[in-house]
Amino acid sequence: MRKIIFLLSIIMLFFKTSATANYEKIIYDFSIESITGETINFKDYKNKVILVVNTASYCGFTKQYDELQELWNLYKEKGLIVLGVPSNSFNQEKNNNADIKEFCEVNFNINFPLTTLTEVKGRDAHELFKWAKKNHGKSAEPKWNFHKILINKEGKVQDTFASFTKPTSKKIIKAIENIL
Repeated sequence: MRKIIFLLSIIMLFFKTSATANYEKIIYDFSIESITGETINFKDYKNKVILVVNTASYCGFTKQYDELQELWNLYKEKGLIVLGVPSNSFNQEKNNNADIKEFCEVNFNINFPLTTLTEVKGRDAHELFKWAKKNHGKSAEPKWNFHKILINKEGKVQDTFASFTKPTSKKIIKAIENIL
């Protein structure tokens, strides 16, 4: 019986996907460039909940922009920041910030913050995404466009959601409301 428990313990450790979160840094230690060239300092978002979403204009999930805007409208006064991070990491984004900004405004009436075109995975990923993966594990690394990383008020990764999880799903709404 002890051998079985021991083997099960080893197997469980092998399949564990979360990293050990030592959090040498928290999100407030980072900044990122906005789509219009200003610096977005995450320290300005202290005591807020942040939903970081890597976005793309030519993706099957692009319609999620509507629901991201809906989340922003519903919860911004309660302390939610929706941050769109346009990325061509999956070869489905426009080539420049001006075209991305126009696409988002014209097609989805987006007014939540957007960053400059940013790498979100691999060696060239922005430090924010490397940090999320280091502290939360592989589930924090975008596997595709419209991957969502939920940051709590302490500046740490609370949860992550795959691309197919809609922004206004019960799962995401519940997670946001629990930490607002």
